[in-house]
Amino acid sequence: MNAPVKPETLPQWRLDDLYTDREDPRIEADLHRARTANGALVALKGRFVASRADAAGLGRLLDEGIGHYEAATNALWSVGSYASLAASVARDDPAWSKFEADLRARASQIAAESLFFTLEINQLEDAEIEAALEGHPPAARWRPWIRRVRLARPHELSAELERMLVDRAPAVANWGRLSDETLAKLTARVGKETLTLSEALNRLSSPDPGLRKQAAMALAKALGDRAPTLALCLNTLAFEKQVEDRWRKYPDPAAGRHLANEVDAASVDALEQAVVEAYPSVSHRYYRLKARVMGREALDHWDRNAPLDTAPPRLYSWDEAKGLVLESFADLAPKFADAAHTFFNQPWIDALPRPGKQSGAYSHPVTAERHPYVFMNYMGERRDVLTLAHELGHAVHQTLCQPLGTLLADTPLTLAETASIFGEGLVFERLLAAATPEEKRGLLAGKIEDALNTVVRQIAFHRFETRFHAARLEGELSPQEIGGLWLEVMGESLGPAIRLNRGYEHYWGYISHFVHSPFYVYAYAFGDLLVRGLMEKRREDPQGFAPLYEALLAAGGTKTYVEALAPFGLDPRQKAFWAAGMKQIERLVDEFETLVPDR
Repeated sequence: MNAPVKPETLPQWRLDDLYTDREDPRIEADLHRARTANGALVALKGRFVASRADAAGLGRLLDEGIGHYEAATNALWSVGSYASLAASVARDDPAWSKFEADLRARASQIAAESLFFTLEINQLEDAEIEAALEGHPPAARWRPWIRRVRLARPHELSAELERMLVDRAPAVANWGRLSDETLAKLTARVGKETLTLSEALNRLSSPDPGLRKQAAMALAKALGDRAPTLALCLNTLAFEKQVEDRWRKYPDPAAGRHLANEVDAASVDALEQAVVEAYPSVSHRYYRLKARVMGREALDHWDRNAPLDTAPPRLYSWDEAKGLVLESFADLAPKFADAAHTFFNQPWIDALPRPGKQSGAYSHPVTAERHPYVFMNYMGERRDVLTLAHELGHAVHQTLCQPLGTLLADTPLTLAETASIFGEGLVFERLLAAATPEEKRGLLAGKIEDALNTVVRQIAFHRFETRFHAARLEGELSPQEIGGLWLEVMGESLGPAIRLNRGYEHYWGYISHFVHSPFYVYAYAFGDLLVRGLMEKRREDPQGFAPLYEALLAAGGTKTYVEALAPFGLDPRQKAFWAAGMKQIERLVDEFETLVPDR
């Protein structure tokens, strides 16, 4: 039996190089820096439109104005990131929650002063802006950022209404805070143990079917008890979004997210169709095979991610996980491993699970002037090793595009997931190559389940959000109605070999993306299938691939997803592109089936 991961070996970050504590004078200094930069920008108010006839003069103004805007952004994002990072490991401490909320409100007021800037840019015509960038060449580097600003042009409101939305945003954000704090305080009683949300979810992968069932039922009760509060948060935020979307004249609830991602709705629709059409041949078929392996006609929902081997799962120490990730990244190119290695040498990773720490994982870029921080809850399982690779993929990506500056490095979600999912794929290849024949079936099962969780499950989440927001137009939904929608879409995606037992109707409650980032979830499926296309290109030409891939990451948000993938000969606007990715997952199921004994 594997020894459990020793907590003392797991890193905790230090945020000192941001700020030492809530009283650090550098916080006020950075807020002052933001106000000063914004003041310099406000001094230019009105001059952008007034200078439209003077191309070179307008170009100089744009260059100067965007520079001030970025300086204010750097200062505000630094203090905001610190508040968010510090609070995420102390959700049980009201002082940190208050600090985060108060700081968000102050930062919002400062940022509101620069609202006029993007509105004034969007009063200009395309030809006027292009002439300005040509008339003052140093301003041309801002072309990608200006392009992204102008995507919102048809949906902008008056300056007064835009200011009102910014002023009230901190109050609206408190609904997300209430949801976070509710989940952070959630405990599930399993036997003599009291588990946090992260620990209860981890038990659903236990080799012991009794423990899985106990954890699932305890989690269902805990979520059910909190469902009225979680439903109120979701309903309220959906209504807030509904009102804003109506004023902005968005055609549907997902349109704002598509705009932010710089992705065509048609591409997302093609992605969704390709995944849904593959449900029977991929997810339904896989779970039917898994049930056969486990000697069952159908699996309970808590068996969905159960290991096939009833022995305790292989646990990886932190050093083993570190080695696997660095060696896998080095297989791609030494530069990627070197960038990742820095995070292990510095106190920039927080991996230790503990009370008050929220669930989940992320890599926070802070700003291009700083460095990213990696957050996760490491428990030593294979999934945790892959999560480490995922978040370090983000961190490497964020590091490579830092020279662009904060505004240009900011990457749309559809491309932001590329490096993270690629990192996971590299580590899995290494694990599979070292596997014994006995281990291979379990690893393939894990790989398929990771793909199903990243692609099929996330598209099911997207469909849940689509149906929820459509229903919310008719009025508030009860927890029972929300649960009904959840069972409907999850049943479609999982198929008849998975039983959605009583209590599963509450499981929508812990998916924080529904609260914090509506319609974010399709980006995971987008990224996964996109990476499958990229990994196929790497197999065709490993040497030629690495520099092209580095250039894609280093470009940050300066290219659209179509432009970024053109050098690889990939076109994600076509349904066939996504269907080909699903075919790759189906081939994994084919390989798995050869290892499944006949009845």
